[in-house]
Formats: sequence, structure tokens, C-alpha cells
Amino acid sequence: MLKLASTAALLLALSLPAQAQTPAKVLTTLPTEALTVTHWYKQNVYDSSDAKIGEIMDVLMDREGKTVALIVGVGGFLGIGEKDVAVPFNAIQFKTKDNNKWYPVMNATKESLKDAPGYKYDRTTLTWMPETPPR
Repeated sequence: MLKLASTAALLLALSLPAQAQTPAKVLTTLPTEALTVTHWYKQNVYDSSDAKIGEIMDVLMDREGKTVALIVGVGGFLGIGEKDVAVPFNAIQFKTKDNNKWYPVMNATKESLKDAPGYKYDRTTLTWMPETPPR
């Protein structure tokens, strides 16, 4: 039965008209200020006084590839009691330290992020869902 299905699929593929494929566009130069996703993902986030306020847990993009939000994990200890909050992508800027290493900085406090609505990743729908507050 599997052999018959494979043969039928092969014959169908061979009978379809060949379509000319447009070659993918390839960049010949890159923007000098471009950052990789690793500049954000799993990086600590600091407030304006350089105190750690959270960690970037995920980077959310729209269907056009534009980065729209960052999920920042706040609170808890060793991941226990941590809450994920969504912040607009443009809410985080980058500063450099003495060794020219970039690090994310946000004009917020740890307390303001802890008070923000939380989100949980739903593995069945593969989406971020609002966290239900405890009663």
C-alpha cells in the first residue's frame, strides 16, 4: 500500500507543469548597527541605574518579521515564582559597558514590572496567553 501511494505521489509530481523559481534575494551588505537576536534573548535587563530588573525570555515578531515585543521574566528566585510580562520592543535601549559589551536597559523598575499583567506560553496553541491572576 505504501509503495502504491509513493508511486502515485511521484507520478502526480512529474505530471505537474514545471514552474520557474525566482531566486531568493541575498544581501551583499549588512547594516552596521544590526544586532542579532542573541543580543536580546536570555539577556538580563537593567533599569536606568544599572540594577537588574529581569531577563528577556522571548522575542515576539509579527508575520512580516518586525520585532514587536519582548517577554521579560521578573521576580522569583531560580525561576520559581517568576512572571513573564510583555514590553514593547522599543521600550528597551542598549548601553555599552567599559568592555564595549552591549546590555539592554529599560526605563522601568522591577516593582512596576512585577505589577504588570503576566503572560504564560500555551504549548497547545503555540501562543502567549494572559496569565490568570490568583483569587
